[in-house]
Amino acid sequence: MTRHGGLLADLYVFLQDGCDGRARLSLRCELEIVCALAGPLIALAALLLRARESLCILCVLQMSSCAASEASRGGSVRVHKTIRPHRSRGEETRSMTQPFRACSLLSIIACIILCPEAYAQDRRKVTEPTAPQTVCDRPVPTGKQDTVTLQDAIDQCPSGAAVYLGRGEFRSGPLEMKSGVTLWIGRGAKLIAIPEPAAYDKGRGQCGRISGKGDGCRPFISFSKTRGGGIYGDGIIDGQGGTTMVGGAETWWQLARRAQAEGGNQNAPRLIQIDHAQDITFAGVTLRNAPNFHIAMNRVEGATFWGLTIDAPADARNTDGIDPGASQDVTITGSFIRTGDDNVAIKAGDNGSSSHISIIDNYFGWGHGMSIGSEVNSGASDIVVRNLTLDGTTSGLRIKSDVSRGGLVERVTYENICLRGNRWPLAFDAKYDPRAQGSRIPVYRQIVLRHVRGDSGALMMRGVDERHALDVTLEDVRFSSSATWQLEHAKVTADNSDVWPPLPGRTTEPLLRGSDACSSAFRDVHR
Repeated sequence: MTRHGGLLADLYVFLQDGCDGRARLSLRCELEIVCALAGPLIALAALLLRARESLCILCVLQMSSCAASEASRGGSVRVHKTIRPHRSRGEETRSMTQPFRACSLLSIIACIILCPEAYAQDRRKVTEPTAPQTVCDRPVPTGKQDTVTLQDAIDQCPSGAAVYLGRGEFRSGPLEMKSGVTLWIGRGAKLIAIPEPAAYDKGRGQCGRISGKGDGCRPFISFSKTRGGGIYGDGIIDGQGGTTMVGGAETWWQLARRAQAEGGNQNAPRLIQIDHAQDITFAGVTLRNAPNFHIAMNRVEGATFWGLTIDAPADARNTDGIDPGASQDVTITGSFIRTGDDNVAIKAGDNGSSSHISIIDNYFGWGHGMSIGSEVNSGASDIVVRNLTLDGTTSGLRIKSDVSRGGLVERVTYENICLRGNRWPLAFDAKYDPRAQGSRIPVYRQIVLRHVRGDSGALMMRGVDERHALDVTLEDVRFSSSATWQLEHAKVTADNSDVWPPLPGRTTEPLLRGSDACSSAFRDVHR
């Protein structure tokens, strides 16, 4: 505290000199000093008191008010004319402007360093989506393939309007969305993807087969280079991943398992692909039984997923829930997700980095957990996972990569997390594939776990080596006594009285159980 106090005192003297400490300070100059000091003071208080969120908001407000104050002055500070009369007005203004600009910069730096959580999230103002105001078309199911009818309706719909699907079953092949158009799946409506590989084939005859790459199918619904629009409603989109493919003897999921056994890659369509798009919104809809990923994203700027249900069997391979890849400003909230692979996986491969992602108020059933990776070579940062229940996922909170696809993962905060029935409740692994070779070293730093509750399982944190040790902070993290820590090349910062079981090499008295914040978090109806 003495060190921080000395810095602030020196800063005050520095500012006084800017106002000319040898003469009487003007009231405005004193106010400017208070304004400039407020940012570091508030941020320091936030750090010491752990009241980060509310105090960091005040810090940001302080920066905004000071910036507005300077702008209203045109960037200068007026002083009494009695101060240093031998100076010209230009010299006087410069002597005042420089200290305050420097101190404003210090305020910004202090807030960013001491309050990283304030920046680690979707930067947009996200509110609950509402129903489209205009409906451009209301197709009716024909009982046959409705691909042409639905695509024509989408193509003819103006931006800002919706194609509304009412009660009934619509069977379709691939659909391509356009900018500003919403596909509204009404209550009682079901949009069904036909299990016909030829309909999705990219022209190479690979869809429905096993090959080296596995990219031979078009997605069922694609948003490519679109802006605005999305999918809305209480209806269902069914990928029919467990239905026998037309012209074959196996399902999409059986194809995936056979590819795994044979060491190849299945060519199966993703349910929804969002590519090079902006401002996409999904709300309310149920997505189930995808042949491959349910929602895959690539280079998306601004996406909201609100109140979705995503459901696939636990053994349906590669049926990830939502995978934001090379994307920024993404919010996933109020959703129930259970799949045969990652419930959510944030990726940052060769196509670009992923950042400013908020995953808030969600419930994950079976699946592989809340994942970052395994491709992170372009960097993943500024991620908040808050109020998440992981019920029966094999892994809970997971960051996975290795030297063949690693990179920097930083400023990730997990807060208010409830875990139950997980084999690896915590799995931060920089050796995801121990046999991997390469020079893309995974580095995980500024990883914070706060108010985390779980039962048994392995609590793994494994870095590549001591030079690239994991940097993790634990605050109020508690599991059952049967849980086991597995730490290797990991720098873990924690108050021992706040963590159970004790970290290796540290001892503490058993924590009092007290009230269980997760006692009402689990839904037995979904088990």
